[in-house]
This record gives sequence, C-alpha cells and structure tokens, in this order.
Amino acid sequence: MHILILEDEIPAYQKLQKCLDLFFDIKITSDWARSIADGKKLLKENKYDFIVSDIQLLDGLSFDIFNESEINCPIIFCSAHDEYLFEAFNTNGIAYILKPYSQDDFNKALKKHQSLFNKTDYNALDKTTINALKSALKEENNIYKKRFVIKKTTGIQLLNTKDIALITASGDFCLVIDNLGKRHTISQNLGTTFSQLNPKIFFKINRSEIVNIDCIEKIESHFKNRLLLSIKNYKEKVMTSSSNTADFRKWIEN
Repeated sequence: MHILILEDEIPAYQKLQKCLDLFFDIKITSDWARSIADGKKLLKENKYDFIVSDIQLLDGLSFDIFNESEINCPIIFCSAHDEYLFEAFNTNGIAYILKPYSQDDFNKALKKHQSLFNKTDYNALDKTTINALKSALKEENNIYKKRFVIKKTTGIQLLNTKDIALITASGDFCLVIDNLGKRHTISQNLGTTFSQLNPKIFFKINRSEIVNIDCIEKIESHFKNRLLLSIKNYKEKVMTSSSNTADFRKWIEN
C-alpha cells in the first residue's frame, strides 16, 4: 500500500506514521511532503492508495494541492481547527480527526472512511467541496476569536474562548467567568466582544450577559416568558430576557 502524508510538523508526521503502521496489517510505503510544491510534485509522479493530510502546510493550505490534482483515493484530514469548521465536510470523499488524537481516534476514522470508499456511491473530493472548505476556514480565521489576551497584575494571560462560561457587561469592560469559576476582565465592551464569538457556541441572553452553550448545566422556566440558567462553576443563576427567550430556545436546539 502506498500512502502520502502531508504534514509540515516533524513530530506530527512521526505520530501519523506510527498510527498508520499500527493500523495496517500489511506492508505500507509512505511519502512525505511538508509544502504545497512538494505535495503537487509527489501527486504528479505517483499514485496513492490513501492520503493523510494536515490543512496548514509550510507554504499554504493543502486544499490548494487537491484543487489542482486529480484525487481518486480516500483522504483523511488531521487538523487542530475547531470542529464546527468541518460542517463543510458533507461528502463521502472526506474524513477528519481533530488534534490531539489518539490511536483509537485514528483507527475509527480509517475504518469509517474505508467503508465509505468501498461503496459504489462514493463521491470523490471535488473543487466545489474544496472551495467550501476554504470558505469555512477563512470564516473561522477572520471572524471568530480563539482566545483573548487578559492583562493581570502578574503579567499577560491567554484565555481560550472555549473555556469561557459566562460574560457579563461591566461598563466599557467585560467580566468573564471561565469554566473553572475564575474571573477575568476583557478591556472592551460587551457588544464588541459578542461580535467576535462563534454564534453557534455563544448566545447573548439579555442586554448584559453572554453564555456558552457547553457550560449550561440546567434550564428552568421562569415568569414572564423567561428562563433561568445554571452555569458551570457559577453560583448565581442568569436569566434570559423576555424578548430573547424564543430565539434562545431555537438556538439550543440547533
């Protein structure tokens, strides 16, 4: 079996090679490329049974390789990008695993993808899908923050957005409660902060509070068409406004 690995980081390449060796019970030969140029060259000169690819290479996106090369074999993308990016992967031609992954994660992806590829209705990766992936990636990179820089008396701290449970307005600043119950201050107002967050994960429940759907532990009915929310590691309950309750109900069901 001949496999192509597209990965710019040496430790990540070594991990992929090890996962492949442990999965396949036959001898495999693998080529390795760290750049778009090298990947195109290898695809032009060789035929592969399988491709394992990171998204970000040394000189750009691996999508640019597949956009110019005819691919007739399964591809598994290995990426550290947030999972919502992969809603664009609605095709049998693609599978993915998120970093950091285990051998078990890798095995499951390979088995699932092999079963898809063996079906007669298999759809190969095409330019329309590639463009959808690039568009989703651009949206992720340009719009939604992955982290905030928090200034402390002891220095600067990075707070990942996925670790934020609740954000409340505090004048021209925001008070942030993380998923461990610790408090932080963001030096910008609530409106600006909300515009930088993924609306599939964060919801502005009233004029002064934003919640993370992954940190909502309990939802209770309240008077005047409002809902009480219990937030992870936060003692006080927060409340939706009457005008936002209907949209909030739809949001949590999506």
